[in-house]
Amino acid sequence: MPSILLSRARDYETEHLSDVPPAHLPRFHVTGGVGWINDPNGFSMYRDEYHLFFQYNPYDVYWDNMHWGHVKTRDFIRWERLPCALAPDKSYDEFGCFSGSAVELRDGRHLLMYTGVAKADDGEDRQTQCIAFGDGINYEKYEANPVITADLLPPDGSPVHFRDPKIQKVGDKFSAVVGNLTSDGSGAVLLFESDDALHWRFANKVAASENRIGRMWECPDLFRLDGKDVLIVSPQEVRSSNLEFIEGNTTLCLIGELDENSRLIRQTEQTIDYGLDFYAPQTVLTKDGRRVMIAWMQYWNSVEVRPIKELPFFGQMTLPRELTVRDGRLIQNPVRELLNYRGNKILYKNISVSEKITLPCVKGRSVDLTVKIKPDKSDSFKSVTVNVAEGKDHSVAVCYCPAAGTVLVDRSRGGWPEGVLNKREFAVRDRAGEITLRFILDRYSMELFVNGGEEAASFAIFSPKEADGISFEAEGKAIADIELYTLDI
Repeated sequence: MPSILLSRARDYETEHLSDVPPAHLPRFHVTGGVGWINDPNGFSMYRDEYHLFFQYNPYDVYWDNMHWGHVKTRDFIRWERLPCALAPDKSYDEFGCFSGSAVELRDGRHLLMYTGVAKADDGEDRQTQCIAFGDGINYEKYEANPVITADLLPPDGSPVHFRDPKIQKVGDKFSAVVGNLTSDGSGAVLLFESDDALHWRFANKVAASENRIGRMWECPDLFRLDGKDVLIVSPQEVRSSNLEFIEGNTTLCLIGELDENSRLIRQTEQTIDYGLDFYAPQTVLTKDGRRVMIAWMQYWNSVEVRPIKELPFFGQMTLPRELTVRDGRLIQNPVRELLNYRGNKILYKNISVSEKITLPCVKGRSVDLTVKIKPDKSDSFKSVTVNVAEGKDHSVAVCYCPAAGTVLVDRSRGGWPEGVLNKREFAVRDRAGEITLRFILDRYSMELFVNGGEEAASFAIFSPKEADGISFEAEGKAIADIELYTLDI
C-alpha cells in the first residue's frame, strides 16, 4: 500500500504530466516530464525489460525532497513512464531517498538498494543503505531497514558521506560498492558482501582518491569488461590544471585488476566524458552481454540557471552507451538500437572545406551525423569547425586543431547565458590530421563521439528548436565526408 507521501507524488504526476506538450520534451532522452531529476538509479533488467529510476523532485525544477522516479524500456530509445517508485516516508530516509541500484531476485522480486538520509541528534546527516522489494511498479521498504549502517564502516569512514550503493549478484550471493569520505578528507569506494541481500559485512576498500582526484567519490560502479576490472566514480571538488579533468564535480574511470583482497590495482585512469554535462553514470549488463551506461546530462555548477523558464522539467539523461575497453581506455558509443530509428540518409563524399559552407538537406535537431575529416593533399589545415544547432544568433561550434591534438566545443551561443561555463577543450589521439566526429542531436542536447568512441562529450543546449542549421568551415583546406540520418522517434 503506497504511503501518503508516495500517493501524493503519484497523484501529482497523474495530474500534471498530461499537461506537458510532447514538443516541450526531448524526443529520446529521459526526463522526469515534470520537476527535477539528477542521478540515474536502479538501472537494471527485470522481467526482460530495462528499468531506470532517477533522483526526482516531482514538485519543482530545483533539487529538493528526493524521490525515485521510474521509467522502463525494451530498446533504450523509447521509454515508458511509470509511477514514482520511492518517497522519503520513513524515519531513516525522511530527508531523502538518495541514489542506488537494483537487481532481480531468484524469487521474481525486484530489489532496490538506496541511501536513506536522516538527521542525527547533532544535526548532521546520517546516510545508511536501505532496500525495498517490488514487482516493477510498487515497492515495499524492508521492515528491518537500514541494512548497512555506520557500525560496518572501517575506522576511517564517515557516516555523514556514505552513499550510492551499486548492488550486483555474484553467483548466489551479493556484493555492493558504496561511496565514502575517509578521514583524510577524500573519497573511497568500499565493498560490502552478503549471502542474502539482507545481512551485510564489510569486505575491503576497493580504491581511494588519497586527495589526488577530488574529495568525496559518489556513485561507484564496479564491473568486469573485456578482461579488465573497471571502476567508475563521480569525484566532487576536483582541482584540475590539465585537459583531462574538469574543475568541480566530474567523472573518473579506473581500469586495472582486482587483487585477491578485491583491491583495484590501477593500470589507467581517465575522465569518462569530456563534455560539460555528464555525471553519476551507472551501467547495466544486457541480456545479450553488453555493458550499457547512462548518466545525468547536467553540470552541478549550472543547476541554478533556467535558460528556458517555460520548460516543466529540469535535467535529462544521456543516450545509453555501449562500453568496451581498448588499449587500456574506456570506449563509448551510442547503443546499436539507435540504428533502428534512422530515417532519411544524406551522404556527401570528398567535400572541400575552407570558407564556411552549408549543404542541401544537412540540418536538423534530431539527427545522427558523422563527419570524417582529413587534410587536402595539396594543402593542410590549422583547424576545422562543425557548427550545429545553428540559427540566428545561435550555434554550437566543435573545432578540431590537429597541431594541438585537441577538440574545443563552444556552446556560448547554445542558449546558455553568460557566466555559465560554456567551453570545454580536450585531447584526442593523433591520427595524422584525420578525425571522425559523430554527433547525436536532440532538442536539448548534443552528444559527441570522437574516433569511434575513444572520447565522448555531452552538452545540454537550449537554443530554439528552429536553430537546426549545420555548417562547416576550415582555416586552411580540408576534405570531409558527411553522413546524416534523421532520427524518426
